[in-house]
Amino acid sequence: MKQIFRKLPTLLLVVGAFLTQPIVAQKLSPQKLKALQKEIIEEVDKKKEFSAQVNDMIFSFAELGFQETETSQYLINLLEKEGFTIQKGISGVPTAWIATWGSGKPVIAIGSDVDCIPKASQKPGVAYHDPIVDGAPGHGEGHNSGQALNITSALVLKKIMEREKLSGTLMLWPGVAEELVGTKAFYIRDGYFKDVDACIFTHVNSNLSVKHGDAGNNGLVSVKFNFEGEAAHAAANPWRGKSALDAVELMNVGWNYKREHLLPTQRSHYVVVNGGDQPNVVPSKASVWYYFRERTYPKIKELYDYGKKIAQGAAMMTDTKVSWEVLGSAWPGHFNKPIAERAFSHIKRVGLPTWSEADQQLAKGIQQELSSPEQKGLRAEIDTVLEVVGSMGGGSDDIADISWSLPTIVLGYPSNIPGLPGHHWANAISMATPIAHKGITAGAKVEALTILDLLNEPKLIESAWDYYKNVQTKDIKYEPLIAPTDKPAIAINANIMELYRPKLKQYYFDPTKYKTYLEQLGIQYPTVRKVEQKKD
Repeated sequence: MKQIFRKLPTLLLVVGAFLTQPIVAQKLSPQKLKALQKEIIEEVDKKKEFSAQVNDMIFSFAELGFQETETSQYLINLLEKEGFTIQKGISGVPTAWIATWGSGKPVIAIGSDVDCIPKASQKPGVAYHDPIVDGAPGHGEGHNSGQALNITSALVLKKIMEREKLSGTLMLWPGVAEELVGTKAFYIRDGYFKDVDACIFTHVNSNLSVKHGDAGNNGLVSVKFNFEGEAAHAAANPWRGKSALDAVELMNVGWNYKREHLLPTQRSHYVVVNGGDQPNVVPSKASVWYYFRERTYPKIKELYDYGKKIAQGAAMMTDTKVSWEVLGSAWPGHFNKPIAERAFSHIKRVGLPTWSEADQQLAKGIQQELSSPEQKGLRAEIDTVLEVVGSMGGGSDDIADISWSLPTIVLGYPSNIPGLPGHHWANAISMATPIAHKGITAGAKVEALTILDLLNEPKLIESAWDYYKNVQTKDIKYEPLIAPTDKPAIAINANIMELYRPKLKQYYFDPTKYKTYLEQLGIQYPTVRKVEQKKD
């Protein structure tokens, strides 16, 4: 008896340890899996109004990168009420956070961007330029929709996981300042994804889509060049001045001559963010902000080096000083084949939404308004292209830095209108309408079904990592374009939002009074300009 009591503390520790381990359900039977898949589709449909409300609320905030304070707090409050644990201010970014629920493996990261586009304010459902607040930011890409999709799918899965005792951790997170490619490389550098098994990222599209392999896009490094000279009276003593603005202009001239001798895959662009104060003072300080884009890491670094040399040359010609700072970066994307193929099987199952006549009228109305090369309205067939073959480069997204760190896919969902310019007020037209709401619901079904497979099939995650290790990263290893000392540029856009947030606040969506944002704004859906009234 004494021996039993001497061993009791050890026995209690063993039992206690066993009881605190996550409950791991055995692989679901085919019949059970089929029933749960059916339940997911039904439950996502039941949450249509919830999804639309989250979508419309974020649309109304219209916040630029690094300044998504209303959006961030709204989503944090929502997730805390649903039992998620929130880690705020990750990587030193006030509007960045991670929300987790569940326990044990696998850990599935579920992300989407939240920032909007400068000067893209637009009334939803109106097929011509009609800003809510003139000059204000707006969701001219559609980043207001992805978190609505992700939270809907996560809540449906949470309910099933609790009841079925499925092991796994859901990790929701926002892509802050994606338009500035400003955060995801920092998330990776700072270790927030080191224990994640797979990542599903959602991005607005005009179709249900997913691709694997080389995404065909460019990576980039975002760099601000700061020139410093000496002020002087521009009329009385100009010879005593050293113009930082002259240096900026000479750098831009030099870069534009360099373009002739660069590969056609490169994309580079700049804006002068500080050109001096007033004409009668020789500018002592001036800055120019560049994006250097290319198809591979070495080529991006090469462009960056060219830029630094040209900046130094401009400084020598003007007898000024130059320094530079990295504001953001993104690798070219590469996405996971096994997970993409599984997601595509669910895309075929879910299918595109049923578009109403009103939906199609809105789409065709804005396509005609902008003389778009595509004027057939909304997509009627699923995108069947799973792998990009060849590319001349183009846009960038810092989800790529996560894709080079763990198995990742991007799920596109049909909440936007085909044939529009992108980063434009026109791309905001559909984003708080039934088009966006239907697209979110379709995407949430595909995402939840895919995550259920990741929770239920360890071999699917094993296959994903096998592809990541033996195909994707066999010959190419991720090297960050940011340095260990670089910090997120959290002050960007602060002045713009300080100006426009009070003007936008009176138009924030109030779901306690209105069912949709269209109803609150009093917009007849759709509002389309008659052909004879169209202005040049």
